[in-house]
Order: sequence, then structure tokens, then C-alpha cells
Amino acid sequence: MATFIMVTRLGPDAARSPQAFEQIEKSTMAVIRRNCPDAHWVGSYAALGPYDYVDIFHADGIDTALRVSALIRACGHAQTEVWPATEWSHFKELMRGMPAQV
Repeated sequence: MATFIMVTRLGPDAARSPQAFEQIEKSTMAVIRRNCPDAHWVGSYAALGPYDYVDIFHADGIDTALRVSALIRACGHAQTEVWPATEWSHFKELMRGMPAQV
């Protein structure tokens, strides 16, 4: 399974009250579970700055990550960015096999 990091910014009309955020989450996650059973959530975080949320999830590939992103945009009236990621330990392992100088 590949790891993806998704940042989301809700549109101005997405939530009309603080309580609406939880309802958006519940309804959107239900749609994702139903349509992307191969996506498995690792964590969700509220964020300060240009994005409202940061989510980390595993998926079987880019096609599933694209579907997750499209569903978030459609259900949550939001903008998303999705970045593929790898664990730091795996990255270090990859770098050990690289030439000392290029």
C-alpha cells in the first residue's frame, strides 16, 4: 500500500456553523468508505494556515488516491492537494544504495 498526504481547504460555503465540520466529516467519510474500500485512514488533523485539514491515508495506488481526492472535493466543497509519501526509514534505505558522489 502506498502512503498519501492530503491537504484540504474548505470552500467558504462548506460550513455555516462550527458544528457543521463534524457533519461534513461523517458524510464525506461514509462516501469514501463506500466508493474507495482500498483507502485506509492513518490520521486526520485540523491545521492552522492555508489548509483546514491534513489527512494521511494508505491506498493501493494513484487511482484510489485520485478518487479519494475527487470525493473530498465533491462532498466537502473543498480544494485538495495529494502528495505521495514514504516513511523516513524507507527513504534512508533508498539513499544508502546511492553513489557517494555524483
